[in-house]
Amino acid sequence: MKLTVINGTEKHGVTYRLKEIFLERFRESAEITEFYLPKDCPFFCCGCTTCFQTDEHKCKDAQYVQNIERAMLGADLLVFTSPAYVFHATGAMKAMLDHFGYRWMPHRPAKEMFGKRAVIITQCLGAGGKSSAKDIKDSLSWWGISKIAVCSFKLMSEIQWDKIPEKKRSAMTKKLQKCAEKAVSADYTKPARTAIAVKAKFLAVRMMQKNLGKTNPDYTDYKYWKSNGWIDGKKPWKDR
Repeated sequence: MKLTVINGTEKHGVTYRLKEIFLERFRESAEITEFYLPKDCPFFCCGCTTCFQTDEHKCKDAQYVQNIERAMLGADLLVFTSPAYVFHATGAMKAMLDHFGYRWMPHRPAKEMFGKRAVIITQCLGAGGKSSAKDIKDSLSWWGISKIAVCSFKLMSEIQWDKIPEKKRSAMTKKLQKCAEKAVSADYTKPARTAIAVKAKFLAVRMMQKNLGKTNPDYTDYKYWKSNGWIDGKKPWKDR
C-alpha cells in the first residue's frame, strides 16, 4: 500500500502531531511519501496559463508540481493536512492546489483520480477547521475523487499539544485511530466508487468540451478529452 501525504505547513505543531497519530496505523505496512509545504512547492502559480494552453510540463515550477503529481497518482491513499489560517487552509496549501488547476475536470483530469481515496486532517482554535477542509476538498472533488474523509478538530483553548488537556488529546487520538482503521481496511484492489455528483460534473463538462471542440478542434483540453475517448462516451471511472 502506498500513501502520499501533503502537509500544509512545515511546522511540527498540533497538526503534525495529529497526522502522526493517523499514520501510526500505516507505518509498518505502507510506503509513505510526504511533502511539506512550502518547501516542496515553494512558488506561487503566476497565472501564465501555460499548463492550460500548452503543456503542464512547461510550467516554471514543473519540477515541484510534477514530483508531487507522480506521487499522488501512484498512491492508494492521499492525506492532506492543514491548520486553519483565518478560516482557511494555509497559503502554502492553496498555492500548491492552484498549480493543479489544469487537473480540474473542465480541463485535463487524470483518470486515476476517479478511483482514489483521500483523508483531510485539519484543526483550529475555535472555528475554521471545516472551511479549511473545504478548501482542499473542493480541489479533490473537481479532480474526480469521491471518497474523501474529513477529520477536523476544535482545540478551543490551547494551541500547544502538550498543554491540551489529556481528555481532549485522548478524544482526538481515538477519532484519528478510528479514521485510520477505516482507511486501512478499505479494499485497495478495487477503485473507490465514483459518486453521482462527480459523475454529473463529468457529464456536464463533456457537453462543454464537445461544444468547444466544434469551434476549435485543436484546443488543448478538447484534444485531451478526445484522446481519452471521453468525448465519444468512455468514462474514467470505467476505464481504470
